[in-house]
Amino acid sequence: MTAEHIKKELKAHASAERKKTVEWYFKTGKGQYGEGDIFMGVATPDIRRISLKYRGLPFEELQKLIASPIHEERSCALAILVYQYEKGRDLATSSATTAGDEPAGRDRQGVLDFYLRNRQYVNNWDLVDCSVPRILGRAIYDGLQDADILYRLVVSDILWERRIAIISTLYFIQKGQLDHTFRLSEKLLGDRQDLMHKAVGWMLREAWKRDPAAVEAFLIRHYPQVPRTALRYAIERLEEGKRQRFLKGNF
Repeated sequence: MTAEHIKKELKAHASAERKKTVEWYFKTGKGQYGEGDIFMGVATPDIRRISLKYRGLPFEELQKLIASPIHEERSCALAILVYQYEKGRDLATSSATTAGDEPAGRDRQGVLDFYLRNRQYVNNWDLVDCSVPRILGRAIYDGLQDADILYRLVVSDILWERRIAIISTLYFIQKGQLDHTFRLSEKLLGDRQDLMHKAVGWMLREAWKRDPAAVEAFLIRHYPQVPRTALRYAIERLEEGKRQRFLKGNF
């Protein structure tokens, strides 16, 4: 199995009509955050199905896929990496080498290192969101990677590295740990990108499900600095009366 096999299968599922839609949706126009990204027009379910079929793709072939200028090829590579990370312990003890199985010797540290080395290709919001909580976020939670990396990435000049930092905390939120979310959100309140305001708001909304009082206190404490987009995302599911009071700053 090779990257070329995957590329051919993805191409077979491409749609010219979908290509136009996703190019607009992912803001690929001049001056937009996705400028220059190339799409084939492959539906997400098809990408996932193909990635599962080739879930044992070795690193040398994954490198060809993740470095591709084509969005869906990078997306497929990341889906494979997520699978390999999540199943790493089982795969490492397997002797299977068929297309559906990972060769013996793959381990989570290797997958994590590969992911971090290639993070420059994780360069649109969906690529970050589908992969980073389940690889980097989990690795930090499990003690495989130091959390300091998040605090380096959050001050990066690169939009996608800042997004990697905050979205990594989704794994922590799901485990009931909110400290990194609050600390990183605080550093991003002055971010110049609306896409980051949405990311912060999303993480705060997820954190609200775990500890409403803590998120409410965070928003009140930082209310003058919280971007309106982040605030709207964070309080999206509040009871309407309370939501309106928050928008007006009446606590």
